[in-house]
Amino acid sequence: MIRIVICLLSLWLCTDACAADLSSQRAAFKRALETAERGPLSEYRAAALPFAKHPLAPYLEYATLRRQLSTTGAEPVRTFLARNAGLPIATTLRDAWLGTLVQRRDWATFRQFYVEREDATLRCASLQSRLVAGGDATLMDEAQAMWLSADSVPALCDPVFAALKLAGRITPALVWQRIDLAAEAGNVALIRFLAKSLPAAEATRALSYANYLAAPTQAPSATWPADARSRRIAVLGMTRLAKNNPGVAEGLLAALTPRLKLAERERGEVLYQVALWTAASYLPESARRFAAVPAASYDERLHEWRAREALARNDRPAARKAIAAMGEAQRADPRWRYLDARLRELDGDTTARADYAAIAREPNYFGFLAADRIDAPYALCPLDPPNDAALHKRVDALPALVRARELHAIGREAWARREWDVLMPTLSVDERRVAVALADDAGWFDRAVFTLNSGDDLRLYALRFPLPHEKHVRAESKTNGLDPAWVAALIRAESAWIADARSHANALGLMQLLPGTAKMEAKKLGLGWSGDQLLYQPLTNITLGTTHLASMLRKHGGRPYLATAAYNAGAGAVARWLSQRTPTDVDLWIETIPYRETREYVARILAFSVIYDWRFDGDAVPVSRRMVGDPGAQRVTRRKFVCPAAAPAVASLPAAASTP
Repeated sequence: MIRIVICLLSLWLCTDACAADLSSQRAAFKRALETAERGPLSEYRAAALPFAKHPLAPYLEYATLRRQLSTTGAEPVRTFLARNAGLPIATTLRDAWLGTLVQRRDWATFRQFYVEREDATLRCASLQSRLVAGGDATLMDEAQAMWLSADSVPALCDPVFAALKLAGRITPALVWQRIDLAAEAGNVALIRFLAKSLPAAEATRALSYANYLAAPTQAPSATWPADARSRRIAVLGMTRLAKNNPGVAEGLLAALTPRLKLAERERGEVLYQVALWTAASYLPESARRFAAVPAASYDERLHEWRAREALARNDRPAARKAIAAMGEAQRADPRWRYLDARLRELDGDTTARADYAAIAREPNYFGFLAADRIDAPYALCPLDPPNDAALHKRVDALPALVRARELHAIGREAWARREWDVLMPTLSVDERRVAVALADDAGWFDRAVFTLNSGDDLRLYALRFPLPHEKHVRAESKTNGLDPAWVAALIRAESAWIADARSHANALGLMQLLPGTAKMEAKKLGLGWSGDQLLYQPLTNITLGTTHLASMLRKHGGRPYLATAAYNAGAGAVARWLSQRTPTDVDLWIETIPYRETREYVARILAFSVIYDWRFDGDAVPVSRRMVGDPGAQRVTRRKFVCPAAAPAVASLPAAASTP
């Protein structure tokens, strides 16, 4: 192994042929990297020879070192880390090397290479390495801080914790302190484990707490003393119970308040959760339970749900009163400014027009809705990245950006993102925007989505709303009778145009299709199905995704706002909501969607659709018409876009999903 590394180092100086155009070397470099990772090491030198001066040469060396860590010595690793200091791949190798040293129990070498990390396993290993060396002045304090966790701690810490216990540092009082943390985190298993460390009477009490938290539907043991800890455990149990059974939690609160001497603040915490989850299910007791919550216990979330629940009942006075009760900052949010104006308009208040005019100056979902209410153009003040040739050349040559782009080009996305993330904080505003533009030119479209996400960066719409596969999006939208701006918006929201995106639910590709759904749509179209990997092909994914979206639209009577909600939450959830609340005013009904993710998703897709319509054609179908369907109808007057005299202060807008 050492011989291989020395050979690679000897190649670091190379002829000018090594500096050939990077794009023409990608296929060969990718093969060399795969050889370094999995191929015969005997073939590695020949494979690596052309790339000794390649920007990604450190990744080749990393690959060979990584697979040989179990047998290599410290010097090749030390040399690699020194030469590549500051590169993300150096951190990756260091962590892997530290893991190897832990397996070897080579604590002396571990101490030489360890740098402070967030990783709990490595932190435990560091503590153990210091214990083996005889300890130091801060070891026991750091070990105690590590032990005092609401979660289970890696087993590597066990020897250090044993030393803590031997030193008399793990007292019953400290055990109770950790039990308190575990209770706040809902970690019942840890409470039961910690109870074993307590004297018998105290252990019985701790186990009683754990049993109650695990099943809080029954009143806690009568043996609980009316002290602060018992009250806290009772409150934690009732607040968790309220999520699924607010009525039982309300009744239990009435029984426990005199017994445990619950304070107003403690009662308010439970009543808050009772009211919240009653409203989230739109139960008839909502208004009464909101009224029972002490004013001091209200926060923005509860104010929001009080307004939303009143909207669901079409109780406009109650909704307006709930909005008026919000704090100044919350009322200033475009959502509540628009909804207050909308409710006033429905009650015949003509002054709502002035509020609509102010809101319409903002480039977001509610700004677009407000513009529709007064038939005004949409506000949009686009920015372009700096057009400075010298700046572009300088940023284009940044080694970290070159590495990131090349890693993206060969499909090493995780490495590419790490390089990008390390680079971005070091750049100026203009450099960052140019870097995003260069990434966009290279087909790395999601960098704009994840980088240009605050302040005036939000105004770089051409970068943040790219148009890859535009021809296919338009063609498949036309085939399926869909608005192409809607399709593009959905892709942007679902995957940020990442072709190989995969969700925790195993939804795949640009339009985040579940394999079972995609296979069904493929069968309808007479397309062959070769497996899930097919969904990582952008054109195939768009074909199947638009077919599925069209079926959702038909199922929901041609109403895009319902089809969009169903695409996110499922048709069953939408059917349930419709059975509970028949839409009259669609913009108000959307605000009553109980799932925050879906509520924001629908608003986001509608706002993104407006931006994509503008990107496609320079103007847009009004969002209020777009949500109900038939956006391509000739009778629809399309909205123009203007930049108000003073550009809206995008940076001051809340980071709402409905802000494009």
